Amino acid sequence: PSQDGGSPLWLTSKSFYFSETPPALPLNPWDVVLCISGTIISCENAIVVAIIFYTPAFRTPMFLLIGSLATADLLAGLGLIFHFVFVYCVQSQMVNLLTMGLLVTSFTASVGSLLAITIDRYLSLYNALTYYSERTVTRTYVILILTWGISIGFGLLPVMGWNCLKDNSACSIIKPLNKDHLIILSISFFMVFAVMLQLYVQICKIVCRHAQQIALQRHFLATSHYVTTRKGISTLTLILGTFASCWLPLAVYCLLGDYTYPALYTYMTVLPATYNSMINPVIYAFRNQEIQKVLWAICCSCISSSMPFQSRSPSDV
Repeated sequence: PSQDGGSPLWLTSKSFYFSETPPALPLNPWDVVLCISGTIISCENAIVVAIIFYTPAFRTPMFLLIGSLATADLLAGLGLIFHFVFVYCVQSQMVNLLTMGLLVTSFTASVGSLLAITIDRYLSLYNALTYYSERTVTRTYVILILTWGISIGFGLLPVMGWNCLKDNSACSIIKPLNKDHLIILSISFFMVFAVMLQLYVQICKIVCRHAQQIALQRHFLATSHYVTTRKGISTLTLILGTFASCWLPLAVYCLLGDYTYPALYTYMTVLPATYNSMINPVIYAFRNQEIQKVLWAICCSCISSSMPFQSRSPSDV
């Protein structure tokens, strides 16, 4: 990576060529790692999307939100692959902007879907009696429309002209994104993280209260209540801790970093963020018992994929 912050992944204005045969760029190992990560992300989430799409039983709000997350992560993985291919083969301003717009849209939708899943989990516990109603389905579709609408809007900004191709001093650490654009995305992330943190704290309180009530009603020992509570808190800590450790380094660096910083710093913060899309299918999909049944059915070809399922509460997923 060059010391001015440019690299094959985020091309500087000097890297765009308008001749028919642009000079070949040297292969950057970091770009190769990101492309491999994108391939793994795409394969994982393509499985989740296919299972949810082809299984009629998975038309509930819970699985719609998981499907939204998997779709966003799938697009993010494809965006990383496309970016690698186009940078080393095409080297076009418009193609670079379109690919960057896809990455912004997909990663924003991924974070938004995680927030939507958190809200759904909280409401499934807070309004347990009215959760399984038509109102919940309508609310889910509204949340999905808002999530993807906002994400697409953020992704279209670079293509519509809010970029730094004509003014290098306005560039962020991720070229050709505008510095102000990236600051808005970072602030939005911190707001989402704060809401998720507050909701998971409330979920922990509800889970602890429910576990205590069940223990008293069924005359369980105090150790049983302790084990149940600890398991629930450990799961929520894993979810929130994974999300924070993957995205916080990039969000902080987007606010503090400058386009003149070495590109190595950008790669070192972007790569953990991509890992979140790699871990999401494991946390939110493959741990689900119903999805596990379909996977076993596909692998073993011994159980019909149309078998009935009894979905658990979102708070159990």
